[in-house]
Amino acid sequence: MISVLILTKNEERDLPGALASVAWSDDVHVFDSCSTDATLEIARATGAHVHSRVFDDYATHRNAALGLAFKYPWVFLLDADERPTPELCAEMQRVVSEAPANTAAFRLRRRDYLFGTWLKHAQLTPFYIRLVRPERARYTRAINEVLEVDGPIAELAHPLDHFPFSKGIACWLTKHNAYSTMEAELIFRQQGLQHPSLRSALRDPDFHTRRLHQKAIFYRMPGRPLIKWLYMMFVRGAVLDGAAGVTYATLQAFYEVMIVLKTKELRRGGA
Repeated sequence: MISVLILTKNEERDLPGALASVAWSDDVHVFDSCSTDATLEIARATGAHVHSRVFDDYATHRNAALGLAFKYPWVFLLDADERPTPELCAEMQRVVSEAPANTAAFRLRRRDYLFGTWLKHAQLTPFYIRLVRPERARYTRAINEVLEVDGPIAELAHPLDHFPFSKGIACWLTKHNAYSTMEAELIFRQQGLQHPSLRSALRDPDFHTRRLHQKAIFYRMPGRPLIKWLYMMFVRGAVLDGAAGVTYATLQAFYEVMIVLKTKELRRGGA
């Protein structure tokens, strides 16, 4: 069997669906960041193990969650606005019993949705490690954290569905306003990758390593918001996703604008 870990902060809207999607597990843990709504009551009502911790940064918080006492050697990492498909649930339960002993994690494809449309082309990062042996996994980077795994990573065939706009666009903007502040602070303190490699960004066999170098190079480019919008629209093909794709590309470009402006503000001695 598999344990499940769900991180929450005021997720009374999305948590019931997330818990229902993993009802096949008898070891579900909700790791909460001091919610003020009914999140904890909902979790307890389903029999989930509930833990609380004051949030500091994403990597530290998630690493603390990985240190919980799980019943099973494999842990499925799930956000409240995500839903594993029935096919994925069945596949995960099958592969953990068949995987070689040295396998440390499994990577899957996540499908992001907006306006009921799968952002098949617009989605920038579709591949995520979500099934892990917790003692061999650790997060780095305070914002837009990266999961590093000690050992071989296998692939899952079936997708995980993600609904980042389930609480509305206003909520998405509020979250990304906070994210952009943290990104700007990281750039200002120069805590990202110090010597990114174009070769690694383009050719490294590991997807997450490529993304790490790509992001570090991207932060050094002028005109990032426009470059990102053009890349998403016409290189990734967001325009092929229709109105949802165009909207998503524009929101992502605006997110980049906020990071650029806040970084400039910090460098000028502002707030």
